[in-house]
Amino acid sequence: MSAGARPALARFARSAPRVAVLAVAALALAACGGGTEKTESPSATPSASADGGGKPAAFPVTVAHKYGSTTIDKEPKTIVTLGLSDQDAVLALGVKPAGAVDWFKEKPYGKWPWTKDKWGSTQPEIVGERDEYNIEKIAALKPDLVIAQYSGMKKEQYDTLSKFTKVVAQPKDHPDYGAPWQTMTQQIGKALGKDAEATKLISDIDARFKAVRAKHPEWATKTLAVADSFEAGKYSAFTKTDPKSIFFQELGFKLKPEIDTLAKPGFNVADLSAEKLNVLDVDRLVWVTSSTEANDRIKAEPLYKKLKVSQEKRDLFVPYQGPDIGAAFSFNTVLSIPYAIEEIEPLLTAVK
Repeated sequence: MSAGARPALARFARSAPRVAVLAVAALALAACGGGTEKTESPSATPSASADGGGKPAAFPVTVAHKYGSTTIDKEPKTIVTLGLSDQDAVLALGVKPAGAVDWFKEKPYGKWPWTKDKWGSTQPEIVGERDEYNIEKIAALKPDLVIAQYSGMKKEQYDTLSKFTKVVAQPKDHPDYGAPWQTMTQQIGKALGKDAEATKLISDIDARFKAVRAKHPEWATKTLAVADSFEAGKYSAFTKTDPKSIFFQELGFKLKPEIDTLAKPGFNVADLSAEKLNVLDVDRLVWVTSSTEANDRIKAEPLYKKLKVSQEKRDLFVPYQGPDIGAAFSFNTVLSIPYAIEEIEPLLTAVK
């Protein structure tokens, strides 16, 4: 992973620079023809329910989101996902997106062990990175539906895309990059007319978490924090709305609210100096790192060595990839969570 990609991972919830997309709207419309996007109030009619067999619901379906609601008249055939991890839920529901955004230049298709079989030999068109979308590439794919759940899509981008396709933006009532994986999965299921299948996926994952909590009731008494560091003297801790923290909370651990107070508004991460490392003195501290060099550097920090979590070896250094444990709970999707649980449980139980 490049040096530029890893810092981006820690900060993907931050507001991306506004992308000037209106300039390409005319080209997009020419490529696809005018769309019939219907934007209504958030209280619009809910989507039609699926039958008990998990078959697609009768269309039209209406999905509420941050910018109103979108009515999808018929089952979409060509899907483009613009959320960083949206492709996982779409794949889990049996659909291969024609286009997707890059996960910090790591290629979201076929790389991770939890999606390799789902993608097979298919490779989606990469139509952007983070919240910077290439409208021309999206338009060229002539999508029936664009999904942007785990995203920071701007209203300007939504309006431009809506001129030639249906768009389901990020969930309402949650900050950008802050909706629970259950909510995003359900939204995607509604948009694809697969309500029942999405509900079953969510139920199965919830059962996995419940089983782990029952197996390790002691975790409910432990505080946990997730952190990383990309250079000497600079550290980051993830807030309660970050997927990594959400994952460990669902395993049963308690999070430390002080971390949330240190984060800037709209950010899922709090930047820490060495002098602020005391906020990480918790019962279990999980470092998501990219190299043994980073691990050694953190352990050598004099102020870190003073923390009880370090002295009592209650800290855990988890690789982002190779194996892809950190990547799995960074995604925190219906596809990656089972892999993450399987890999992290023995590591956590080994910490006394």
